[in-house]
Amino acid sequence: MTPLIRCAVGIDLGSTTTKAVILDEDGTILGRGITNSRSNYETACRVTLTEALINARFSLIAAGLGKAGLEKERQARLLADLEGRFRLQQYLGQLRALREAIDRAGDAARADATIAAATCAILDRMKEEAPALYAAGARRKSDFFRDLAGSRYVQLAEESGRAGGARFDALVGRFDKAILKVENDPAAAGSFEDHVLAAVLEMPDREPALEAAARRVMQVDLRQVATVGTGYGRARLPFPEGCIRSEILCHGLGAHALFAGTRTVLDIGGQDTKAIQVDDQGIVTSFQMNDRCAAGCGRYLGYIADEMNLGVHELGPLACQSSRPVRINSTCTVFAGAELRERLSLGERREDILAGLHRAIILRAMSLLARSGGVRDEFTFTGGVARNPAAVAALQTLVLENYGAMTTNISPDSIYTGALGAALFALRDARRAAA
Repeated sequence: MTPLIRCAVGIDLGSTTTKAVILDEDGTILGRGITNSRSNYETACRVTLTEALINARFSLIAAGLGKAGLEKERQARLLADLEGRFRLQQYLGQLRALREAIDRAGDAARADATIAAATCAILDRMKEEAPALYAAGARRKSDFFRDLAGSRYVQLAEESGRAGGARFDALVGRFDKAILKVENDPAAAGSFEDHVLAAVLEMPDREPALEAAARRVMQVDLRQVATVGTGYGRARLPFPEGCIRSEILCHGLGAHALFAGTRTVLDIGGQDTKAIQVDDQGIVTSFQMNDRCAAGCGRYLGYIADEMNLGVHELGPLACQSSRPVRINSTCTVFAGAELRERLSLGERREDILAGLHRAIILRAMSLLARSGGVRDEFTFTGGVARNPAAVAALQTLVLENYGAMTTNISPDSIYTGALGAALFALRDARRAAA
């Protein structure tokens, strides 16, 4: 008999990333998934749900190893090795799909032997380098294929151009035409069943309990009994109207689920900032949001990262090296590049400019918090910007200065808060339907 687990699913369609959380019938988190948001919202939802389902199956494998009595340290090593090999297989599958998409493109560059040869050489090099990306202890700038493959492809295209090979613009143009087809095709990465046993069988440390757990989990029916969508793009979600909830309600409930003592929530996402007050049940009592301008949000940091030729994840650590933050008067995305270049031309250090920018962003958030009712203990910071150490440090300083000492909660999984709240609403819907 096929094992059955009934699941509630929450999907948060943000302006930058789309997240999914899967809960079992007891409200336990089984899996999480995240992907780049796309213009095709249905595809973004499908991809992130696929990732969450894969993550859920890895969680079930971990539970199986625990029941087998393996030491926790050995479990952790086995699971890390298994997931690394699994993700490598996904990356290689997407790389093959990228090559096929480039080959199928009917562009003029295809007929140019120099460009065609250079493209093949780049893709061959990327394939050779792939195992190092997923080796034990490897640090990747991103887990999204487009980001990983795109940055390396561009680097190798630059090298080819400098060496007198194919033109850089022609090489990058071929990538740009093909990558949309690859990232919008979930089949390119393959399913859990496509890769998990191959990954297990190629592990040098063969553990019978791991193989047995993987085989059992492959047979589990993860059945979705309710789904709720939320987020910046919720109006475009491919769900019935009754399956959509306000992002304010979802972030409030999700923050309360992560930290039961939460009374004030600040969420800084890619396109908007939300200051939310909740009661002891996670029910929203008041809130304030910025307008639809991206000033003071994650999207603004993205513009700054592009101007400085850095990854968004690199901004916070660099800002933390500042010894004298620069005073920034504007966080307008329209003038982000001009203001940054002006500061650099005046001899200001990058670290000090970034520290000032982070403080300016948090000052805008503090204004929203004040209008929503202030900051009450406990205070929970969520959203993608909560992963930024400079933003966290600036927020903690300003909260202490304005409201005094209080508990500040930041979860490593804070980016999933909205999706968690949506999943909790879905679970409530499922329970009402079953009653």
